[in-house]
Amino acid sequence: MSPLGPFARAEDDATPQGEIPGLRGAPMRTPVRAGAAATAADQWPGLVARLLTRQVWIELYGLPGYAMTLKGRVAQGFAATPRDFRPVDPTSGKGLLGGKFILAGSGLEAPAPEDPWNRPSPTRAFAGELHGFAWMPALMLQGEVGAREALRLTLAWATTFARWSPFAWGPDILGRRTYRIACAARRMSQVAPEAERLRLADVLGRQARQLLRPPGGAAGMAERLTAAAIAGCALSGPPGASVRRRALGRLPQALARAIAGDGGHASRSPEAGLELLLDLLTLEDALAQVSEPTPDAVRGAIQRLTRALRVQTLPDGRLTTMQGGGPSTPARVAAARTHDESARGKDADPSGAVGGVVRIRSPLLTVVTDTAPPARDAWSTGACAQPLALEIVCGKDRLVTGCGWTPRALERQGLRLPPGHSTLTLGERSMAEPLGGWKADLMGARLIGRPLHLETHHREGEGAVWLEVEHDGWVHDYGLLHQRRLYLDQRLDELRAEERLHPAPGQREVVRAIAAPYAVRFQLEPGVQASLARDRRSILLRGHSGRGWWFRTDGPDVAIEPAVHIVDGLTRRSLQIVVRGSARTDSETKIRWKLSPAGAGSDPS
Repeated sequence: MSPLGPFARAEDDATPQGEIPGLRGAPMRTPVRAGAAATAADQWPGLVARLLTRQVWIELYGLPGYAMTLKGRVAQGFAATPRDFRPVDPTSGKGLLGGKFILAGSGLEAPAPEDPWNRPSPTRAFAGELHGFAWMPALMLQGEVGAREALRLTLAWATTFARWSPFAWGPDILGRRTYRIACAARRMSQVAPEAERLRLADVLGRQARQLLRPPGGAAGMAERLTAAAIAGCALSGPPGASVRRRALGRLPQALARAIAGDGGHASRSPEAGLELLLDLLTLEDALAQVSEPTPDAVRGAIQRLTRALRVQTLPDGRLTTMQGGGPSTPARVAAARTHDESARGKDADPSGAVGGVVRIRSPLLTVVTDTAPPARDAWSTGACAQPLALEIVCGKDRLVTGCGWTPRALERQGLRLPPGHSTLTLGERSMAEPLGGWKADLMGARLIGRPLHLETHHREGEGAVWLEVEHDGWVHDYGLLHQRRLYLDQRLDELRAEERLHPAPGQREVVRAIAAPYAVRFQLEPGVQASLARDRRSILLRGHSGRGWWFRTDGPDVAIEPAVHIVDGLTRRSLQIVVRGSARTDSETKIRWKLSPAGAGSDPS
C-alpha cells in the first residue's frame, strides 16, 4: 500500500520517477540558476564605499547654501492634473481634516493650525508614510476644504524641511512625496492665493530636481524617474519641460534594469511590479494631458508589467504574496488592469511563469510556486529566503499562503526566513538572513546568504500538470537537497505532492550529524478554519466561502499551530499546518501530502 494510505491513488506507487500518467511530450526544464545575495564577507567593500559616499552627500547637501542650487526657474502655474489610478478610502480623509494621522498602523494627532512636522513619529514606518505624503490622496477627496488643508500641510513641510536631511529627503521617500504632490498640485493651486500658488510650484520643482540627482542606486531608480517625469508634466512652461525632458531621457535605461522581458520586477516582488505599473499609467495619462507621446520604452514597460500581472493575480483578485510583496487589494489590482482587455476575457485566469513564479491550475485549484532565487544586492532589501514557497487558492478562497511580510513590517525581519512561508525548514538555520543594525541603516536590510541554485521541470498533459522544483539551500549545513514534486489532477481538482530530501552528489563523505529535524509548514490565510480529524493525519480546511477541502499527509507528526500574518504592516493572528519529523543526512526522506475537495464519504475515520 502507498505510504499515503487509503486516500492515495494506484499510480502513486506504480509510477516510476520521471513518468507521469496522462502527460505526453518532453518536459519543460529550467536550467540550474544561481542567485541569492552575496555572503556577509562580500558586503564589506560595499559597506565601506557606501559609508564614504553617503557621508560625502550628507556633507554636500547639508551645506547652508545647497537649497539655492535647487531653485531653478519657477513655473508660473500647472499644466496637468496627473491621475493616480490607485483607489482611495475617503473615510480616512475625514479624520485628517481633524488632524488625525493614521499611517502604517500607528496614529498621531495634530489638529489645525498645528502640523505633524515638528513632532516625533511613533514608528519609523509611520514617519516614512508621513513624509511620503501617503495621507494626501484621501485628504484631496474632501473637496475644497481638503485641498486647502493639503496645501497648508505641504507648505508647512516645505518650511520645516527647507534644508536637506537624510531621512525626509531620502530618495525613496522623496519619490513618493513628489508623485503625490504632482497629482494634487493643480487642484491645490485652485484654492491658493497667488503667492502660495507660486510657492507650491517652487516646492514641486525643487523636489523633482533633487530626484534627478544622486544618491540613489539602480533599485528604485525607475520609480523615482517616473515621479520626476510626472512632476515635469504637472509644472507648466519651460521649467516643467526641462524636468520632464531630463527624466524621460534617463527613464528607458532604468526601466530596462527594473523590468525583465517577462514583466517580472527585478526585486521579484509582484507588489513592486504592480506599483510601478500604476506609476507608469499615471505618467502615460500626464503626458497625454500635455500633448506629448508616450515614449516607446514606457509603453513597452506597461505592456510587460501588464502581462506579468495576469499571472500574478490569483482568482481572489489579489496578488501572489512572495519575495516581500503583499497581496494588495482587489480594487488596487483591478485599477491597474482597467486598460487590459484580457482581464475580462478567456485569458483572465492564465497559467504560466513570470518572474520566477510558476502558476498551474485546474478548474477549482490554482497553485503558485516560487522557483527562482531571491533578488541580489540592492534589489534584495525586500527579498525572502523561502525557496519553493507555495500558495494555493481553492475556488476563490486563498487557503495556503505566506505570512504576508513586506518591507513595511520593519520590525519583523525574521518572517523573511523559511518558517515565514509555506515551504520546508531543516534544522534551526536559514540559508540566508537580512542585514541588521548599522549595516542595515547604511545598505538597507539586504538579504545575505550563499548562492542558491534551483532546477525546475514542468510538464503538462491532458487532464494533469506536473511540476518538480529542487534547491540546494540546505546542502552546506546538512548535505541535503530539497525537492518538491507537485501533481495536479485537473479532472478531480486534486493536488498530490511529495517533499523529498536526499543527499547531494559528493556529500556522503562529509562528516555531519546523522539526522536533522524538519518542518513542512503550510501557512493558512487569516480566517481559514482548520480541524484535525480523528486519524491525526487529515485536516479539514474551510475558507471564506465555507467550502471544505481535505489536507492529508503521511508525515509522522501533524499539528495545527498558531501563526502570524502581516496585513498593511500590522500583525494578525492566523494558523499554520506543520508536519514535523527527522531526516537522515545519509539517505532519502519523503513526506507526501494531498489536497482534495471534501465530499460525501470523504471523512477519514
